[in-house]
Amino acid sequence: MAIAKAERLMNLALCLLGTRRPLSKRELRESIEAYLEAGSDDSFSRMFERDKDDLRELGLVIETVENLDGETGYLARRDSNRLPPITLDAEEAAALGLAAKVWQQARLAGAASGALQKLRAAGLPEDVDPYEAHGALEPRIPVHEAAFEPLMLACRDRRPVVFDYRKATAARPEPRHVEPWALECWRGHWYLAGWDRDRGAERVFRLSRITGKVRSRSGQFTAAVPDVVTVRETVAGWAGETADRSALIRLRSGSGYPLRAKATAVRELGGGWDELEIPYGHGLDAWLVEFGPDVVVLEPAELRADVVDRLQAVAKG
Repeated sequence: MAIAKAERLMNLALCLLGTRRPLSKRELRESIEAYLEAGSDDSFSRMFERDKDDLRELGLVIETVENLDGETGYLARRDSNRLPPITLDAEEAAALGLAAKVWQQARLAGAASGALQKLRAAGLPEDVDPYEAHGALEPRIPVHEAAFEPLMLACRDRRPVVFDYRKATAARPEPRHVEPWALECWRGHWYLAGWDRDRGAERVFRLSRITGKVRSRSGQFTAAVPDVVTVRETVAGWAGETADRSALIRLRSGSGYPLRAKATAVRELGGGWDELEIPYGHGLDAWLVEFGPDVVVLEPAELRADVVDRLQAVAKG
């Protein structure tokens, strides 16, 4: 069975590398004997999807292209699957080992270990142990969201996705059609940056607010992917980290410690309330709503109005 699968994977890889145009699933089935022997279309489709994922896991870059008739085709361009000779010194090997160690508690642990094995086969110095080079460091990136893996694969393969997303102030999730660009971990949370097709603009989504399954869609991206996707800077801007103004709020005593940590000035008002001056940037209204009745916005007027609108939207459900 193992030999048969290896032969099938090799034949599929040769077909994808040898073609100059995208091949449909129908054409690939007619070209590979093992696929012709599949009992049904569903059986073939499941076999093909598994084989395609296995080849991608092995490092083959497979592109998905939709032709003029709307039929999906596949190919592996030679220039995308050709690497120059790899030479690493001890410091570079240590850096790669440290990066791989980050993922040992995530679902990418197998891929990270496999990548290091391939580097050893490509000439990584035998006397360098990338896992032990910085034994005092124990970096970890927690990945608990079920949406992480399908979104990571969608970013890699440039595939549009659909998922249900619940905003911080919304009572119910809403469907989002997104062209995913990049994932990044910021302050303990994972975020996806991409092009929101419904809104026609760049958006950043927190993975913990994605509900249900992430579903892939065929077709190409409609918006250009930036050369550098600044997820962290975008999230910081939406979270008010790039504030250029100040807001004045009343905060109940003994509550809202994250707000107190950001305050530039605090004054006791008595009666169980304090007055705080805090940086005011994009997204501050959404953050203040999370503190409910413990916060009252005094100024500016537009911030107060935004907070009231959000609270009313939540109350209406």
